[in-house]
Amino acid sequence: MRFATYSANGETFFGAITDAGAIALNSEFPYYGTLYEVIAAGAFDDLVKAAEGKAVTHTDFTYEMVMPDARRILCVGVNFPDRNAEYKDGSAQPKYMSLFPRFASGFTGHDRPLIRPPENHTLDYEGEVAIVIGKAGRRISQENAYDHIAALTLCNEGTIRDWVRHAKFNVTQGKNWDISGAIGPWLVPFTDAAQLDDARIKTRVNGELRQDDTLNRMMFPIRREIEYISTFMTLQPGDIIVTGTPTGAGARFDPPKYLAPGDVVEVSVEGIGTLRNTVEDEQP
Repeated sequence: MRFATYSANGETFFGAITDAGAIALNSEFPYYGTLYEVIAAGAFDDLVKAAEGKAVTHTDFTYEMVMPDARRILCVGVNFPDRNAEYKDGSAQPKYMSLFPRFASGFTGHDRPLIRPPENHTLDYEGEVAIVIGKAGRRISQENAYDHIAALTLCNEGTIRDWVRHAKFNVTQGKNWDISGAIGPWLVPFTDAAQLDDARIKTRVNGELRQDDTLNRMMFPIRREIEYISTFMTLQPGDIIVTGTPTGAGARFDPPKYLAPGDVVEVSVEGIGTLRNTVEDEQP
């Protein structure tokens, strides 16, 4: 079962996605205006049950960012061994993970264009798995970490590379350009550790394989991410953790292979799906 936010006929819906189309579930949950609100209220399991046996309501629709009102999106940086080596600074594997915030306004949905701004053309891609927290927790142990995940989705954590170098210690400004990345197409309920432990992530640009790695090679596995992050902040239902990208981002080629208008980027993980986006220049 897959759950998405989508628009049709001038309205926005949340609901289930099937091979035949979308099943709007808003009317089943009148107290919740968005998919985020359903998860924040701890009602995601109810949403899954409500979709069973329902008829398709829309066959012509447009995907939106899967949780466009997400309040907290935290990203893990440089989380694969080869990614650390890509920086060519001679540094050893770090003791602690790098973290930075992203805001929902920086993301669009599946099959929608990423927007390259006129101020800078170093728009880059980063294919990643994102987890959605479903149960609140503080100081969560690695042993219990997976119990706090409600769903999985995909992220193209688009970055304006030149702007991450504007300051000495932060990357926030390069990571939060409007509509520079994407999250979606949908949420897949998390039911089995193998969904993450055995996952392989691939990113293609115009059909060319650029990133290909397995999550079990992460320097900071997802269990550790949840443990570490929940040490300093209480994780809440609806929080999104973007877990890290493999080697092969455009900036690391010589010369760099940044995204340009007309490019197509596809991020795929078996069992979750494929997140696909085109690229366009921002229009005045």
